[in-house]
Amino acid sequence: MGKDNDNDNNKGISRRDALKRMGLFVAGAAALSMPSALTSCGGEKKKRIILYFTATGNSLYIARQLADENTELLSIPQMVKQNRYDFEADEVGIIYPIYGHMPPNMVRNFIKQARIKADYKFAVLTYGMLDFNAAELWNGISQKAGTKFDYINTLVMVDNWLPNFDMNEQMKIDKHIPEQVEKIKADLLKQRKWIKPATAEDRRNHDGFMSFSRLDPEVGFLKRSERYFQVTDACIGCAICTEVCPRGNYELTSTGVKAEGDCDFCFACIHNCPQKAIQFADLPDDPLLSRGEVNPNARYRNDHVSLWSIKESNRQ
Repeated sequence: MGKDNDNDNNKGISRRDALKRMGLFVAGAAALSMPSALTSCGGEKKKRIILYFTATGNSLYIARQLADENTELLSIPQMVKQNRYDFEADEVGIIYPIYGHMPPNMVRNFIKQARIKADYKFAVLTYGMLDFNAAELWNGISQKAGTKFDYINTLVMVDNWLPNFDMNEQMKIDKHIPEQVEKIKADLLKQRKWIKPATAEDRRNHDGFMSFSRLDPEVGFLKRSERYFQVTDACIGCAICTEVCPRGNYELTSTGVKAEGDCDFCFACIHNCPQKAIQFADLPDDPLLSRGEVNPNARYRNDHVSLWSIKESNRQ
């Protein structure tokens, strides 16, 4: 009986051989299902790290578009929270929104402490209307911090600067984002070395903005949240603001939501409040907010990015 069980004479193949063949088939199928980067030493794909800062999802969306299966996406606010500043990969990129053509203050301070080891470094700066000399400014800031980027480009998206733009109108504009993304992807694939140039007029326009805004060019936007934002009676205590602020400036207390602390002016709080309960304070003497905002009833978050993703990126 034992011998008959081990050998099926009617089929001309032993059960042991059949099991061996089945094992080889399963192993082969598993090998075929593995990523190509793991199966071919000669064609192994490069590891890429993308560091990003996001408030309304634009820069996170672009970071995801430029990522592949070998990319690690890392939130800059989370890296700051974890006190993590060492990064090593074949390629390292930074993606952030520009504020007044400059990086967010947190990103500016982050690059001063970051130690990046990579054969190729790139930066993509998202903006809504005017980028002027943003790439040149980042090139200077990063080199001064000891990190030289090989590629710096800008990408136009919805402008979420509430004092100047109606979000409902902004979202109607086709800014050809997919086409811009594909061009940048092609540049990165070739590891193109290029920094978007600035003209003398670009620099004059930026200098004019700095004079008007009275911002410190070495700091950029760094405000106090308790001065610039107010929470109205529309607040229902959902605590979303406590999770989307990259500096953790909002606190849910027994008497309501309180805001306090240094602020990048990213507007994550005001855009992501579902009740529109966070408003700008009345500051008639402030050059940036003297006219209030265009449409207090319109808010924005990138269609491809969930509120949960912004919380994950920014909660402190």
